[in-house]
Amino acid sequence: QVQLVESGGGLAQPGGSLRLSCTSSINIFEFNDMGWYRQASGKERELVATINVGGVTKYGDAVKGRFTMSRDGGRKMVFLQMNSLKSEDTAVYYCTARIVSRNTWGKGTQVTVST
Repeated sequence: QVQLVESGGGLAQPGGSLRLSCTSSINIFEFNDMGWYRQASGKERELVATINVGGVTKYGDAVKGRFTMSRDGGRKMVFLQMNSLKSEDTAVYYCTARIVSRNTWGKGTQVTVST
């Protein structure tokens, strides 16, 4: 059974940075794509970033130019580098991975941006 575990969340100040990590229990190149989503309190889950097996990345409009998704196949990990953080980035961030039509989700990591 595929498992995804997020880490790296926490408290950051506006304008600061955080780096999230997601560790997979299997080779990440077995996935069609992987992604990061987030859900703020009282809001719907929204796309943050995705990366496909070929390495092409896509970003949600709210984070373009500030967040960067990357991967390390050898360590079975993907990352989300978050810069120029804003209070509206506060949310639970989830890692997800897809094989054909089957999606697996991690349990999420809390990111809070506040003074």
